[in-house]
Amino acid sequence: MTRDISPDLEKIRLYLTEPHPCSYLPDRQATTAFVDPKVVIDVELYNRLSDLGFRRSGRYVYTPRCASCKACIPIRIDATGFSPSRPQRKCLYRNRDIAVALVEQVDIDEHYPLYEAYISARHQDGDMYPPSRAQYQDFIGRAWHSTNFLEFRIHGRLVGCAVTDWLRNGLSAIYTYFDPGEERRSLGTFAILKQLETVLERGRRYVYLGFWIRDSAKMSYKIRYRPAELFINDYWLRVS
Repeated sequence: MTRDISPDLEKIRLYLTEPHPCSYLPDRQATTAFVDPKVVIDVELYNRLSDLGFRRSGRYVYTPRCASCKACIPIRIDATGFSPSRPQRKCLYRNRDIAVALVEQVDIDEHYPLYEAYISARHQDGDMYPPSRAQYQDFIGRAWHSTNFLEFRIHGRLVGCAVTDWLRNGLSAIYTYFDPGEERRSLGTFAILKQLETVLERGRRYVYLGFWIRDSAKMSYKIRYRPAELFINDYWLRVS
């Protein structure tokens, strides 16, 4: 159990959205709190906000602030204790022909068509549809000081990318997109497994997976990676 709350963070202004339909639980309304965009978020502040369950999306750092719902729970995976399950080992074996490279920049002309195909095939019901090049550049292409990209290639062909931000104790999995035609490979699972490997290679500990939502099929899968830690009532609690 760990806690990391600094009093000066209370001085940061948060801006709340109006209630809007939740993207994950259709019968509920969601409200999001964004860190004041005028605040300069350096490496140290970004780490501290991540430890408090905040996430980054493009230029914004945010956290849910729903009035009557606490379903979104920040989750991180402890890579030092992680051992892949049988299905996860099968995923790694199935994708043994994939070359993985960690890069600091990507070729948008190569990456955007893959992102467009992924959003169009997998997320037509989300607020990122329809995709556009400008949206991609604002959301994915706007790399921060700590951003790296895990590229996945088969014989040189780009089939996936995991956008990651490095933190002092691990990495934050910002977003992953992949070739929807390679469904049998379970590239989403593969991306998480490779991020867990990459964290250990860098001598760090955690992969922050965003929010776990028990009753959402899109978000409930994250608890399959153990040991996990959930941020509840200002504490990270271990789920073995």
